[in-house]
Formats: sequence, structure tokens, C-alpha cells
Amino acid sequence: MKVPLTDFSGVVLVSRGEETLFAEAAGYAHIAYGVANTVGTRFAIASGTKGFTALAVVGLIAEGRLGLTTNAREVLGADLPLIDDGVTVEHLLTHTSGIGDYCDEAEDPPPTPLLATSADYLAALDGYPQKFPPGERFHYNNGAFAVLSLIAERIAGIPFAELVRTRVTEPAGMTDTAFLRSDALPARTATGYLEDGRTNVFSLPVAGFGDGGIYSSAPDFRKFWPALLDSRIVPREWVGRMLRGERYGLGFWLPRPGVVRLEGGDHGVSFRSDHQPSSGVTATLISNDHRGGGPLLEQLGEFLTKA
Repeated sequence: MKVPLTDFSGVVLVSRGEETLFAEAAGYAHIAYGVANTVGTRFAIASGTKGFTALAVVGLIAEGRLGLTTNAREVLGADLPLIDDGVTVEHLLTHTSGIGDYCDEAEDPPPTPLLATSADYLAALDGYPQKFPPGERFHYNNGAFAVLSLIAERIAGIPFAELVRTRVTEPAGMTDTAFLRSDALPARTATGYLEDGRTNVFSLPVAGFGDGGIYSSAPDFRKFWPALLDSRIVPREWVGRMLRGERYGLGFWLPRPGVVRLEGGDHGVSFRSDHQPSSGVTATLISNDHRGGGPLLEQLGEFLTKA
């Protein structure tokens, strides 16, 4: 199948197990220096991070250190007092918490403050009133996953980035996946670009947290899905629980029967990775400019349909 990469900056990788069905990179990781994207280039994946957050939290639950029914207030104490006392970990994981969102995609959020540490995020999350009673309905909520990061940090006693590394990326063999500072990107890492050609360094947090901002590569997602389904990250019974639901499980989108998805989009970031467990096919697209994937995303779906 031919996938046109005209006017696209990023990577498309489709594989079935160890077999590569399609792999191509286009555009530039850094325009000013003429550094081309390669299949192995690292990109920010925005809300794709939420799946890793969910896995870190569920790992703590599987060990009995936390529960789906644990109230957020039990861990937060006096912090974030506007969060309803009835909000549980499960509400946060399933976007049904109803908490006020510091980054509500349905509204125009305020300018991004300087976010680099847990303390920065804690301050940014404060002051947003509860929107609706916990459990009333689904409403996508970035802040909920930032709150989950704070909870996981406090339970585990280590920084959230380290928690994700030791519990998710290392067990999966994802050597190119990490929380990087957007103002100090290392080699083989793409800079994001806005529609007017400027970089996105002033449009995103300095360092990501539980709701988004980790950097990864398309080949790392070829490793991720088998690791998840082989129970190398969380126990098998919890894998099944996380991937169960009508449209969303625990941190993962369920776009149609037999397909599981992580995706994210932000200023200068577009990401989607779909996996079909029955065939072992993984289709991943990552982009570092405002055009994102566009029609390419629909064509990638054809790989899964025909698998």
C-alpha cells in the first residue's frame, strides 16, 4: 500500500510483529539546520503520555498500594481543595471525575505557565472549581491525569518521570522514550513547529507530566504494544481491565472493536498509535508540525482493516 507523505513532517511506521509493512520519514526535525527526520527520530507525543500514566498508576494498584476506589483526597490531603471529596482514582482514569481542568480543550486555556516540576503543576492545577459530580459523565480531562501523576508520586515516593521509566518504558524496552525538557532537546529529537513557522517552545510546558509531553519514537511503539499485551508492564488481569470499555478504558482509547489506541495533539505535535491484538499489526504516526497527519491517519486505518 502506498502512503503519500506530501506536505507531511514526521514518521509513519506500520508493522506486524517484527515484520515492517511500511516505514518512511519526511520533513525536518530541525528546519534551520536542515536536519531531516528519520524513522528513529524522537517526537513529543502529547496526550499519548496518558497511557503511560495509567500504567504507572495501575501498577501501584496491582501491588495493593492504591485502589481504583481510593479517594484522591486521601492522598492529596489539603492540596487542590476544589476537587470533590468523592473523586476516586477510577474517576480520574476514566475522565469521569468532573474536576475543573487547568487545560480544558473545549475552552480557551490561559497562557501556558512555566511548568517544569511537580510543584509547578500543583500550583497550576489549583483554583478550578468542580464542573459536575464525580461519575456523572465522560468529559476528557487533562488535569485529571496531572492529578494522577501527583498521586502516583506520593504513593511511590519517587519523581513521576522516574516512576514511568522504571515501571513502563524500561520493562517495554522503550529506550528512546523519556520526559525531556523542550528547551534542551538532545540529538535525534524533533523540534515542533507552529503554523507560522516558529517553534513550539513557548507554547508547551518546559517538561511534560502525567497528562502529556513525553517524547518517544515510532519504533518504540512497535515494542510497547507487545510488552503491554504480554503483561510485562502490569499483570494480565489488569491489562484486560484497562482495555475494556465502550470508547475509553483506563488511559486508552478503544476506537472500534479489536483496536486499541493512544493518541495526542498539541501545538506542533500530532501522534497516533493503533494496535490490533488479533493480527499483531501496529500503525504509528508521529508529526512535528501543525499539519499533523490529516488524510494519512485514515489511510493508516486501512492497514488494520485489511490485516
